[in-house]
Amino acid sequence: MSVPLSGLLSPLLDWIEALPEDARIDALNQIRKALHTLSPFQDQPIDCVLWIKSTQLQENNYNPNVMAAAERKLLVHSLIHDGYTQPVVATPHKENTLNLVDGAHRFRAGKKDKTLAARLRGYMPVVLLNREATDRDANIASTVRHNRARGKHEIPAMSSLIQELSRHGWDDAYIAEELGMEAEEVLRLKQTAGLKEMFADRHFSQAWTVD
Repeated sequence: MSVPLSGLLSPLLDWIEALPEDARIDALNQIRKALHTLSPFQDQPIDCVLWIKSTQLQENNYNPNVMAAAERKLLVHSLIHDGYTQPVVATPHKENTLNLVDGAHRFRAGKKDKTLAARLRGYMPVVLLNREATDRDANIASTVRHNRARGKHEIPAMSSLIQELSRHGWDDAYIAEELGMEAEEVLRLKQTAGLKEMFADRHFSQAWTVD
């Protein structure tokens, strides 16, 4: 005979409610993780949103996405009135820390704005990317993919990222595929850099000569 779901949940809810706040948040995170393993949507990061202390998240130093002052003000206004409808995105790092891949502006707003900081209690809604690779190259690609779908990048900053990925052995085709660019766009960003080594993998015909 099956036990009604309410009968199973009632003692669990009573136990969770009696916990101190930090312990309650930790318990809820553990329950979400456990439910996530049973979910038919476990391959989707959004299926498991965790509340992580902001101090465990570290920003990257390569994000080329910028936001004007008016847009930042609007973001804070939206977060105050609508709440966090999108978690930040992160990957595991080391020593119980996470690398921030997407959501830097939401992250900063939640820490700096007094109203948001009070509501969030020092925490941030986070989803973790489902992958084993958490190196800088993979994180750069994820950040760019997230940003390009909705924002604008500064050309010099994007050019610098293309340089870095090229130096790490990414060829033009792979950069274009991973960052959602056209091949010509990658080439233009390399040209912006103006560095000879950026074109080391390309073959050019001999220059014209005049008899």
